Amino acid sequence: MSKDLEEQHGVQSLEIGISILKAITGGHRSMMLKDIAANADMPASKVHRYMVSLIRSGLVEQDPNSSRYDLGPFALTLGLVAVDRLDRIGLGLSAIAALRDEINETTALAVWSDKGPVIISSERPNRPITVNVVTGTALNTLTSASGRIFAAWLPEVSTSALVAAELKSPASPPDVRTKKAFVNLVASIRAADMAAVTDYHLVPGVAALAAPVFNAKGEITLSVLAIGVKGQLDMSPDGPTVTRLKRAAHALSQRLGYKGDALP
Repeated sequence: MSKDLEEQHGVQSLEIGISILKAITGGHRSMMLKDIAANADMPASKVHRYMVSLIRSGLVEQDPNSSRYDLGPFALTLGLVAVDRLDRIGLGLSAIAALRDEINETTALAVWSDKGPVIISSERPNRPITVNVVTGTALNTLTSASGRIFAAWLPEVSTSALVAAELKSPASPPDVRTKKAFVNLVASIRAADMAAVTDYHLVPGVAALAAPVFNAKGEITLSVLAIGVKGQLDMSPDGPTVTRLKRAAHALSQRLGYKGDALP
């Protein structure tokens, strides 16, 4: 057998063991052997033989009282190491580049700082008229789409001082002039899973959409944006631009370890 063919064949027993681990993971709780076998589409006797080795390796453990199986301590270690080594920025850069190709609009990535959201990268579309976003630009919390996204999902202690200062500012957006209006805004953003701002409240003629990205702990970690010319950027909630933006943000969340089917 040639080396290439041997590499293509791989190690079948390892692949079977991984299939069993996937079956356990998909159960979302400890499971009986028969249920794991059903999820893995294998005979229970075969699964049991693999369980012996998986338990010895620490990938699986069995509760002596209930006889149920679950992921073991080494599986937890692997998961934590994998999450720790994920490069959220690198994955985010790839995500906004792919999104730019899908919607042909300016896309950007924002993180939260002590002074509010900051644009850390952007991608320009193939259009004669585009919106240029400068890396390092700090945005207001209430007047920008990404700021509103972070305000909706960050703990209040992280945003309250900035929000209070902006509510008192003459430059505060007309739709958010009071604390009550802010609370209503946050509720609407969380219900829609996205934020939309027209005229950017500070930059005439610019419109922006933003969606949240979550980490493995269910905490917001990034914001993905689509930015375009007012009247040209499709802002409709069920339109292709919003749909693809939200899909890209959710896919990135899952890549970062977020396990929810919906946003927290």
